[in-house]
Amino acid sequence: MMQARWWKRNGDIISCNLCFRGCNIKQGGSGKCGVRFNKDGVLISPCLGKFCACAVDPVEKKPLFHWNSGKFIYSLGSVGCTMSCPFCQNYHIAFPVKALYEKTIGTSELSADDLVRNVKGSGLNLVAFTYNEPTLQAEYICETAPVLYEAGISVALVTNGAMSHEAARDLLSCLNQNDAANIDIKAFTTETYKKLGGELDTVKKNIELFINAGIHVELTNLVVTGLNDNIEEFAAMVDWIASISDEIPLHVTRYFPARNYNKPPTDIEFLYSLASMAKAKLKHVHIGNV
Repeated sequence: MMQARWWKRNGDIISCNLCFRGCNIKQGGSGKCGVRFNKDGVLISPCLGKFCACAVDPVEKKPLFHWNSGKFIYSLGSVGCTMSCPFCQNYHIAFPVKALYEKTIGTSELSADDLVRNVKGSGLNLVAFTYNEPTLQAEYICETAPVLYEAGISVALVTNGAMSHEAARDLLSCLNQNDAANIDIKAFTTETYKKLGGELDTVKKNIELFINAGIHVELTNLVVTGLNDNIEEFAAMVDWIASISDEIPLHVTRYFPARNYNKPPTDIEFLYSLASMAKAKLKHVHIGNV
């Protein structure tokens, strides 16, 4: 399970194609995510099937308000991320210190059968890959999904949407229409996304790809003081979402200082004004973190 997917070798260099970035990784080096390595000309990911965070959460905490609402979901997180948001709320695992990384890869791989037992043993029929970027577990998700479905368990991904088209397509082929995704849309300008280590066009294309595949999709926009709190930018984002469907749920959420970003928390009145603006064009707008 350690060998990764979505890569090719060019001499001594491995080109990873998991996310939009397409890292070229030298022997012994890692990609930007910090968890995929070139080992003797093979791309490996020692974290596959290994998790450092596990909890039972309300589905609404993901947040998913229009998919299995009122239920609880078995939630798993590992280490690493394909973006680098300075305000990351889960930075302890997204950008782990060496000790946590080594502790995580030192755990046993969670087999599909064990995951089923854990979920069912908790009295649940839902599992979320969340907390850190779940596409870093894409190989594991593709391997375990059929076993989960056979046991009557549905899957949710809480993702930044930065995966490559190839990885997104292959991942979607392993999911079904009982599954869900909450996708972050962190900003609506190319320049701001670059500051976050992401790419807007990739996220937009993947949102449409997931929706067209029949996966239930909800979007989250964390309104970060001094970064993406521009009214015109927000209005353009809402217009774009509405052009796909006014039925897409949008979560407008409040930022709090974290990691190395210390601007004041989002003004609550401003947050409500943005939500009111969105409600003029979208049927399902929710405010979070207040």
